[in-house]
Amino acid sequence: MGTFLASIVVFGLLIFFHELGHFVVAKRVGIKVHEFSMGFGPKIVSVPRGETAYNLRLLPLGGFVRMAGMDPSEEEEEVDEERGFNRKSVLQRTGVIIAGPLMNFVLAVVLIAAIFMFYGLPDAPTTRVRDVLEGKPAAVAGIHPGDVITGIGGTRIESWEMLSQAVASSSGKPLDITVNRGGHQVTIKNVIPYSDEGHYRIGIQPTLKKANPITALALGTKHTAYTTAQILNLLGQGLIGKTPIQLGGPVQIVATIGEAVKSTSWLLNLVSVATLLSISLGLFNLFPIPALDGSRILFLLIEKLRGRPVEPQKENFIHMIGFGLLLLLIVVITYNDILRIVIKAGI
Repeated sequence: MGTFLASIVVFGLLIFFHELGHFVVAKRVGIKVHEFSMGFGPKIVSVPRGETAYNLRLLPLGGFVRMAGMDPSEEEEEVDEERGFNRKSVLQRTGVIIAGPLMNFVLAVVLIAAIFMFYGLPDAPTTRVRDVLEGKPAAVAGIHPGDVITGIGGTRIESWEMLSQAVASSSGKPLDITVNRGGHQVTIKNVIPYSDEGHYRIGIQPTLKKANPITALALGTKHTAYTTAQILNLLGQGLIGKTPIQLGGPVQIVATIGEAVKSTSWLLNLVSVATLLSISLGLFNLFPIPALDGSRILFLLIEKLRGRPVEPQKENFIHMIGFGLLLLLIVVITYNDILRIVIKAGI
């Protein structure tokens, strides 16, 4: 699958689920929905169904659900529409707004569950190495497929989780790893973990087993929560200056997708990338930044506390300023992404 096509599929999936969340809850609470659109700009395809038009637009850079009574610049009859967004309770409107980001987390759970069901997950009771990645520390040091890892640095290892934790906590320091190879104990010295986006690894893959749907969904939920916590932790560390904050824009995302589709396990890698992007999109949209869902939720909370809404014109002005700043941030990030790729390519 080409990078362009893979990027369209991944972006489309994330946007569709996000907007579907807004759409379904809006319909559920009785809001009139004029339009469900994938993309921006001129319409390519428009399919009217009842009171809603389902549109595919030219620019695949986002999507939107247009509801009656949400924009004060609408015609008077639309603003006064009984089934308008503005006529619903604070709780109902909050539900509509928050449903978009939440659907991104749901998508992440489903994608991870699919990986565990169809590809497999580490067989926890065993530490047998299924594969060794070429050129990585484990291969260089002499670990072989089929080796059973029994100890690291004198500590007995009894599960793949213990193994992962021991490598992760090494902070890149050399490890002495003991393996059972054909009934013989062999100690492999000075295996130096490498950092992969903040996670230390040595380049080995576990023996896998496929999970049943219930187990897969439970583990998918757990993994999504863990990844969300890790992202928040990294952001927190960055805000206090302990670690640098690395932001990636559309160019970096497309480059990452391109790397994913080049490998032999391209489908697994692509689903993994989509999972991380979906979690990131859901989390980012919940931040109280003007023009994002989190900001709209904040305004609804203010309305609930003060007993009346913020003037629509003022709220829209704040969202407009926030949108402009977001566009500026995207331009800066995109420039840095391009510069990073050019430097990496040696151009």
